[in-house]
Amino acid sequence: MSQQRMQGQPMVILGEDSQRMKDEDAQGHNISAARAVAEAVRSTLGPKGMDKMLVSSMGDVTVTNDGVTILQEMDIDNPTASMIVEVAETQENEAGDGTTTAVAVAGELLKNAEDLLEQDIHPTAIIKGFHLASEQAREEIDNLAESVDPTDTERLRKVAETSMTGKGAELNKELLSQLIVDAVESVTVEADDGSHVVDLEYINIETQTGRSAGESELLNGAVIDKDPVQESMPTSLTDAKVLLTNSPIELDETDVDAELQLDSPDQLQSFLDSEEEQLRAKVDAIADTGADVVFCQKGIDDMAQHYLAKRGILAVRRVKKSDIAFLKEVTGASVVSDIENATADALGTADISRDDEDELFYVEGEDSHGVTLLLRGSTEHVVDELERGIGDALDVVATTVSDGRVLAGGGAAEVEVASRLRDYADSVEGREQLAVEAFADSLELIPRVLADNSGLDSIDTLVDLRAAHADGEVHAGLDVFTGDVVNTYDAGVVEPAHAKEQAISSATEAANLVLKIDDIISAGDLSTEGEEDEGGAPGGMGGGMGGMGGMGGMM
Repeated sequence: MSQQRMQGQPMVILGEDSQRMKDEDAQGHNISAARAVAEAVRSTLGPKGMDKMLVSSMGDVTVTNDGVTILQEMDIDNPTASMIVEVAETQENEAGDGTTTAVAVAGELLKNAEDLLEQDIHPTAIIKGFHLASEQAREEIDNLAESVDPTDTERLRKVAETSMTGKGAELNKELLSQLIVDAVESVTVEADDGSHVVDLEYINIETQTGRSAGESELLNGAVIDKDPVQESMPTSLTDAKVLLTNSPIELDETDVDAELQLDSPDQLQSFLDSEEEQLRAKVDAIADTGADVVFCQKGIDDMAQHYLAKRGILAVRRVKKSDIAFLKEVTGASVVSDIENATADALGTADISRDDEDELFYVEGEDSHGVTLLLRGSTEHVVDELERGIGDALDVVATTVSDGRVLAGGGAAEVEVASRLRDYADSVEGREQLAVEAFADSLELIPRVLADNSGLDSIDTLVDLRAAHADGEVHAGLDVFTGDVVNTYDAGVVEPAHAKEQAISSATEAANLVLKIDDIISAGDLSTEGEEDEGGAPGGMGGGMGGMGGMGGMM
């Protein structure tokens, strides 16, 4: 409770259950929470990063080393920790990959900032120094970046392979990287200004268990995991006319409940005949358009199924709304809401084939702008992680095509930028210079963690990398499989420059946001564990960091 004396009487400012932390206590609390999040995902970084098992309150199990997935699945209720999770989500949305890098760098920035705070350097000076360093680092990344042409499929494949390595897809990375590059190429269009735009929404990903990942394939069209409504219907059609509808091929239901009183069997038969005639009229309207195939988002009446089969029309019901929208792009058809007034102009064209073993329909359009990656894996957990890895790889290849710049991976870019930032720090006046140097040290966390996760000595690795860069080897990075310092760009370890810039920018903004807070006022207990120290403020990293409740599920 906070009080202030006014005319000799205490005035209550905060409620009875409120808590407040100020200055060093607040900064220490926030930095500890943010660092805990960063450390939770640090061991997943790199080709030899480890996986996390996340168990939800419902018992659902997720096994992954994808940073943003881990952080989203964890039950985090500390407000500062949630701010760091937002860094990962922003990185995922803007660049598609590099989430672990962004979070790890944010945590390291705050760790080094804490050392500066202990030297009585004001947070404002640290924030300004971090901002200057971030701007300079992004400029140096642009200077280091190599141009890549959208038609350079070999370099794009290396970008995809680098992204997939360590994510469960690396055993078949040559095949999968080629599928990814082909998929991105299929949905890339050239804008009027000569730039390239990748429409990733036209790449559909379908998964299937029970097969090897090496049997994954790319289809120039859609995959529909449905059965025909009747076995007698045709399942293989060439240049088929396709009708898409989001309206049920069933009898219209009345808006109100009604009762019919029948006096004779003839009246009942007349009523049934009337219903049958309505269904026949709907089928006749479909047939009159010239449709060979009907994909219906809603249900299809049994009687309508019979008439469609008699007409030789393939019908598939309960197709997902997202699949209907994708089929629209694949076939060129329009989605019909009023079946009885449908015309031939609404139809699209596609080749239809059936895989009876996998119980899938393949819908392939000659000029379709949509493609489907059919990913296969032995189990549900395997295929889920494969899908996450492929999704990230698609994003980074698309980013590379649009941005046209790549960097050497394996920590090469971070060590070189850190070296240049130290030179830049000499031109910065005041205490901000120390913050710039701390920023440079933070970037070198990446090669150190890569070495640690690979079972190598991080100090020796960093010394060797610094020596190589001091000799002018700007592409010198760590080969985690041999432990040697190599030219990672020539070795095919390539990352998109935009993802690296975004990671540095997001990490800096998050760190500065945390550092700017000097007062925490909570309406309730700051610790979700309900544990307090003698002063009423949360204690150490257990309950004191404000509750990282879901981390227990990772054990």
